[in-house]
Amino acid sequence: MDEELGLQPGSLTPLQLEHLVHLALWMPFAKAVQLLADLMGVQVSEATARRHTEEAGAAYEAVQNEQASQLVHEKEKKSKKGRARSCQPHQRAVKEPETKVILSSDGAMVPLVGGVWAEAKTVVIGQVKSKETPCKQRPGQQVEAVNLSYFSRLSDSETFGRLATVETERRGVCQAKEVCAVQDGAEWIQGFVDLHRPDAVRILDFAHAAGYLSEIAELVRAAGTHLPEEWLAQQLHELKHHGPAAVLKEVSRLLHMHPHVPDLDKKVSYLCKREQHMQYPRYQELGWPIGSGSVESANKGVVQARLKGAGMRWERSHVNPMLALRTAVCNDQWEPAWLQTCHQCLLQRQERRLLHQQTRQDAALGKLRQLLLRLLLLGSPASTVPRRPASDHPWRRRLLAKK
Repeated sequence: MDEELGLQPGSLTPLQLEHLVHLALWMPFAKAVQLLADLMGVQVSEATARRHTEEAGAAYEAVQNEQASQLVHEKEKKSKKGRARSCQPHQRAVKEPETKVILSSDGAMVPLVGGVWAEAKTVVIGQVKSKETPCKQRPGQQVEAVNLSYFSRLSDSETFGRLATVETERRGVCQAKEVCAVQDGAEWIQGFVDLHRPDAVRILDFAHAAGYLSEIAELVRAAGTHLPEEWLAQQLHELKHHGPAAVLKEVSRLLHMHPHVPDLDKKVSYLCKREQHMQYPRYQELGWPIGSGSVESANKGVVQARLKGAGMRWERSHVNPMLALRTAVCNDQWEPAWLQTCHQCLLQRQERRLLHQQTRQDAALGKLRQLLLRLLLLGSPASTVPRRPASDHPWRRRLLAKK
């Protein structure tokens, strides 16, 4: 009857359960329990709130994993048949494609049980909009990313790229007319972009490049070379407004002066390999952002704001369920996500009940087979155990001898 009425196990009504899980995605479980009692007069324990939230998150994670598998299978099937084209605009016109889309990825550390830290990967997808700047000193247009959505998982890069297909397809990344990928230079991020939009304009985050230049300046000064105080500001201005050619020439000169300084060659080589991703004047002319502030904010506001609180330690198996529902809330997709979660929970409950019934039936059949086998091998108890001793039984002989 609970399954027919759509009720979940426990004493909470569907609305109370939804509010409890919703609150637990924004604040620690203890505070969520207290706020639920204040708002609805419902008393539950912190352990109950944790259990319900993690079970709901695991159900929604399973829904998204299944959707991702279907989407990846469809793409592979089309590719094998030769009908799939490279990811270009208007590939699947489910709606009007967005003009300019930003795709930015990064990782954030999450504390696990046992003092271990693990990296939760996040991708941010948004629209690129330009607006007039009111500042008189810097007239022109300001570029910003709006309508942001997120997808996060604690997994390896290959699995993350496959699972993120759910969000990239929902946002129409492949159908967008233009896409830029602003990120740091991590190799796994390049593979992620290759998977979802290989023709995207790849931009090295300007703050990331500035950090490398600052570290190069510190290493050179530590080696004894005098650099003017304004050296870093001059290089950043040159990089942002004129491109990387002069800056790379300058850092190469410093490397030639100090070839034996530890890590200096690695940092210079890092920048030189990414020269094509540092064409900031051209990116700004095209109306692209040159900073990955959106994904940095996502790491703090979406992932770490809930999973990196004081004293928090998470089981590894509980991280992705929390991230699945947490990103759904931050994407303003709570209502459809909760409906899918409840449906999945009911299906899982029905499967467990049917499995339990099947297990009991198998056990009963097993006992019946053993009983039948025993009857066949030993016969019935009435035929094997005589009611009276035989005539030659020793007991009878002793009685006859006494007579």
